[in-house]
Amino acid sequence: MDEGNQSHRFEFILQGLSEQSAHRWILFALFFWLYLVALIGNLLISMAILLDAHLHKPMYFFLAHLSLADACFVSTTVPNLLVSIGTHDRSISYPSCMTQLYFFLTFGDLDISLLAVMAYDRHVAICHPLHYATALGPTQCAFLVALCWVLTSLVALTHTLLMAQVSFCTAKTVPGFFCDLGPLMQVACSNTQANVLVLLTLGGAVILVPFTLILVSYAHIALAIFRTPSAQGRRKAFSTCGSHLTVVFLFFGTVIRAYLCPTDPGSAVAGDTVAIVMYTVITPTVNPFIYSLRNHDMQVALARLIRGNTQRRKTK
Repeated sequence: MDEGNQSHRFEFILQGLSEQSAHRWILFALFFWLYLVALIGNLLISMAILLDAHLHKPMYFFLAHLSLADACFVSTTVPNLLVSIGTHDRSISYPSCMTQLYFFLTFGDLDISLLAVMAYDRHVAICHPLHYATALGPTQCAFLVALCWVLTSLVALTHTLLMAQVSFCTAKTVPGFFCDLGPLMQVACSNTQANVLVLLTLGGAVILVPFTLILVSYAHIALAIFRTPSAQGRRKAFSTCGSHLTVVFLFFGTVIRAYLCPTDPGSAVAGDTVAIVMYTVITPTVNPFIYSLRNHDMQVALARLIRGNTQRRKTK
């Protein structure tokens, strides 16, 4: 297909989640509810941390950015899915598809990077508490978050620009419910060897390097906790790390299952769809609950925010 026409009039047809029209409004209600919960929950977390002076600490600074990234991440796919379910129109224009691909990769990779930074924060706090103030001061925290934003944007831009060079066949039904690298390469007519190579190297590094750093950090954290003589100190350390570890294994488990694990051809579509829905929709939805249920300071800040009397004192 001619690339000039492709960029203006070309449309993809997204396969969606179900071919049965009887499930249409059930799916719409379910994903609409999940989207509202994810959006409101993550924005409340970010606002509570921003407005409450008691939470102006590195751990919560990173959590605020993670919550913001989650709100943006779920917003790249679910609204379009709701429109397609509600109107029964699964088409998406070429520019919209490329835009969705870019932001999906940006915020998905940003989640991964921020989870690694949060593991580093816990590592310094527990293993090197005397150096915590200097290692994670305001300047260092801002630099780490800015680095995450810049690197993930560049990685997403690289993938998107490479995909923009690909020509697509007339049979352009894309597996899944949004524009992603793998499904788009399945309907490509031109050579995608460069895309595959970059996906395996750059994309694999974006997932595996942070995951490895998280595992190494928590290995050191575990050793430090077990060397702590106080039982109360061990419980407090486990409590501060428990929420983050839960999110790490939930997110990385589904990402690795969806992208890095081979599947049986007969069950690949169903299995991959479940894993993709888990990390694109379910994980951003449950993250606010995971981080607030076991965190007293977060619960107090959220209660203040909801009551409208959040304290706005400057941190000392």
